[in-house]
Amino acid sequence: MGTIQHVTDADFEEKVLKSDKPVLVDFWAEWCRPCLMIAPVLEEIAQSQDKLQIVKLNIDENPATAAANRITSIPALNVYSGGEVVKQIIGAKPKSLLLNELSDYVG
Repeated sequence: MGTIQHVTDADFEEKVLKSDKPVLVDFWAEWCRPCLMIAPVLEEIAQSQDKLQIVKLNIDENPATAAANRITSIPALNVYSGGEVVKQIIGAKPKSLLLNELSDYVG
């Protein structure tokens, strides 16, 4: 099954926008406690299915992509399909709620 990869300003377009399957981008930072809380949940989701690719983007290390995507609050989970944002989830949520919100992509 899937594993979580890290993306950067340099490879965001190639790995996310040009992906042939939906990609969930976890916009996060090391100082963000809610971001750290949902990290293991996202790992579990990534390992339990392969329809949705999950990647992480550190907003402190990659400010251009965060700004271009208007990320003002983290954790922000954006699902991209065909180069467009098709779903946005703001804030940490329990696994059951995340799976419910992502049911169109992981089901």
